[in-house]
Amino acid sequence: MKLAISSPDGKFDSKFSARFGRCAYFIFIDTETRAWEAKTNPAANARGGAGPQAVQFLSENGAEATITGRYGPNAFSAIEAAGIQAFEADSGTPEELLNKFLAGELNQVNTSTGPSLHH
Repeated sequence: MKLAISSPDGKFDSKFSARFGRCAYFIFIDTETRAWEAKTNPAANARGGAGPQAVQFLSENGAEATITGRYGPNAFSAIEAAGIQAFEADSGTPEELLNKFLAGELNQVNTSTGPSLHH
């Protein structure tokens, strides 16, 4: 399975980003091989619609599940439409979150978990 985790700096050993649509990077991880790659989030500086644009980016990169701190309503609607599983976390590095994901220790969400965030 391909997992995408929001990241502020694209590093595997840094804390993940709690923001979804406007995170600077996504770290894509193959859950079977643990191989990973950081990619710049093209929606990070979007004037509007960052959440759905980020979901499109995840979909284009083959993500089947994602982990972040919160999902706004527009992002979550796009996640549902794309068939991507959404999980939430409070803290951790991508490596720690991968381990929690594989152990079934993360909550899968089925609704928006935060407000739309704009800046």
